[in-house]
Order: sequence, then C-alpha cells, then structure tokens
Amino acid sequence: MNIEARKISFIQEFLKIQNEDIINSLEQILKKRKLESYDENLKPMSTEQLNSEIDKAMEDSKNGRMTKASELKAKYK
Repeated sequence: MNIEARKISFIQEFLKIQNEDIINSLEQILKKRKLESYDENLKPMSTEQLNSEIDKAMEDSKNGRMTKASELKAKYK
C-alpha cells in the first residue's frame, strides 16, 4: 500500500472514532512528531550565508524594497 492509500485509510478510520480521549492522543502525537521532524531538519546558517542575507537586506533597504511594520499591521487588521 502506497503512502496516499495509507493516508486515506487512516482518515477513514479516524472519522469513525467516537472517543474524544483517542482523538486527543492522536492530536498530541501529531503535534509532537511534527515538532520533532521540524527540529531534525533545522540547520544553522553558515557565517557566509548570514552575511549574504545581511548584504541583501541592506541593498533592499537602500533601494526602497521594504515594507514598514505599520503598513503590515494595517494590511492584516
């Protein structure tokens, strides 16, 4: 059974669950595993990469390619 078929099968079984404790447990497992996966894939930036990002940001600032925080706040209010 491929991953897509397994996901569909899991969802079908999940939808049949009537016990809230089981659903809570599955939610906790999902959150925990997603965090673990994120942490495993998190890699620190090299000094060269950091300096490159800073240079790009400074160049963007000089050329007016920025958005003010107040504009972002207003946009998402």
